[in-house]
Amino acid sequence: MQAVLVGAGAALGLILYLLAAQRQLPAVAVVLASLYPALPVILGLALLHERLSRKQVVGLAGAGVATVLLSLG
Repeated sequence: MQAVLVGAGAALGLILYLLAAQRQLPAVAVVLASLYPALPVILGLALLHERLSRKQVVGLAGAGVATVLLSLG
């Protein structure tokens, strides 16, 4: 059952990436898609109460700022 959910999530992610690449500039879609490693970090913070180093906080903040700037154009 878990494998089906993971496969469905991966398929949904690919479909959404394809739609973003068609409707936005491909450069923006590629950069935003490359931020996927930030999601497990945020989930680890929220669900597992993990701690981050200062470097990691700066990296996440920079990724967040970059995302906002890219979405604004």
